[in-house]
Amino acid sequence: MGKMDAKIKRQKGVLMPHVVNGNSLADSILEKAKGQIASFSRPPCLAIVMVGNNPASQVYVRRKEEACKKVGIKTKNIHLPSSATEGEVMEQILALNSDSSVDAILVQLPLPPHIDEERVLCQISPKKDVDGFHPENFGRAALGTGQLLPCTPKGVLHILKESKIGLAGKHAVIVGRSRIVGKPLAFLLLNEDCTVTICHSKTKNLKEVARQADILCVAVGKPRTITAEMVKEGAAVIDIGINREGEKLVGDVDFEGVKGKASIITPVPGGVGPMTVAMLIENTLLCYKLQGGK
Repeated sequence: MGKMDAKIKRQKGVLMPHVVNGNSLADSILEKAKGQIASFSRPPCLAIVMVGNNPASQVYVRRKEEACKKVGIKTKNIHLPSSATEGEVMEQILALNSDSSVDAILVQLPLPPHIDEERVLCQISPKKDVDGFHPENFGRAALGTGQLLPCTPKGVLHILKESKIGLAGKHAVIVGRSRIVGKPLAFLLLNEDCTVTICHSKTKNLKEVARQADILCVAVGKPRTITAEMVKEGAAVIDIGINREGEKLVGDVDFEGVKGKASIITPVPGGVGPMTVAMLIENTLLCYKLQGGK
């Protein structure tokens, strides 16, 4: 499609968006990773720590395990009961930090409310921090010197670049300010020379701010928060939300209403989700190399 910000396809006067195929993009990344791992002296190992039995977390962990198996990464699963204390979780992480057979550590969020997530994430060795949430890695991401970048923002950036969206000078509006998506994504886009605005629950006139976006990224966890009237024609729309409505998964963007105005748009499911898992695989390989693996 060429540079989508410069050349937008139309049919009978209606904008024809490029619907991003996140599964296809992710598959190409996994295939590349599989080839790299085949040349390693040993398979990388990802340790996954899960506390409790959150149904959504179980689904996400299973997807991560399947992706690891597909490319040849070993997984080590530590499943603690929801009654586990913060100290017990910390002990597990300390043990994994010192285990030379473990290259990367993932703590599946959310943790039970009696456990301080920040304290737990800070316990992970920065070189094994596959999610990029440790303050050292978070700070390096902000400075533009980070290697282990948070997986979802890294996946969003990959989508934008693969879709040939010119980033320098564009106005990127991010709806959502979580430490997992909104804040680190702002850093990554700033480092690509975007002008970045972050919106959140206290933002006034969200509709007007969103309509200024050349790139609109939405991660609020509320179905169809963004409607067509909130999107500028030709904007790149990245829907990071995932919400369950009965048996159906929907995003934070009204896909059917918005797709006629967007230059590119990510569907839910099949958009950002698969890319998050693919970036986890990439980060596991980075962790392996940071441990001295070849």
